[in-house]
Amino acid sequence: MYSSFKRFLDIVCALILLPIVLWLTIIVGFLIKLEDRGPIFYLAKRIGKDGKIFDMYKFRSMKVGAKDIRLEDGSTYNSNDDERVTKIGKMIRKTSIDEIPQLLNILKGDMTFIGPRPDSAMWLNNYTAEERVILRVRPGITGYNQAINRNAVGTKEKIRNDIIYVENMSLFFDIKILLLTFQTVILSKNVNRKNDLTNNSKVRKGS
Repeated sequence: MYSSFKRFLDIVCALILLPIVLWLTIIVGFLIKLEDRGPIFYLAKRIGKDGKIFDMYKFRSMKVGAKDIRLEDGSTYNSNDDERVTKIGKMIRKTSIDEIPQLLNILKGDMTFIGPRPDSAMWLNNYTAEERVILRVRPGITGYNQAINRNAVGTKEKIRNDIIYVENMSLFFDIKILLLTFQTVILSKNVNRKNDLTNNSKVRKGS
């Protein structure tokens, strides 16, 4: 069964990459501390396999105490001129380096390299019966939607693409997604969603 082989590949690849990630953590962590002396990591509550809530690791890209601002569809507000984002945060977001610590989530069994990007924990009760199919698999550091859209679409379209992935999951599809992801990151495509607060009448804020 591919899911078992996929988990084996995740562990092997994560262990191979671990030394590189440790060195990267030292470098990025130093830059984060140098800018505002705040914590290096940010723990985000996310929805995992079978609806289990877990802490997803990220390098902190926002100022300490920044408010969680979300659009009407529950997706995170982001823009090129978001004042909540630090200087180093803009760089690691653009290159997706902020996602690198999720290697630890892979080793813990919370995540996989390629799968549906995990939604915020607050979204769990908003899934329809059809959409809950994405909870059958572990969420990924990257996925089909990330590869083709990154952050440029809303939650519902993202979920539709996640369903396509789950229903067609295979080694070939994963390789294709990996190659598309590299292309998207290298070309800095769709780093931010094409919207702003003035164009969204309903925006939810959290602490």
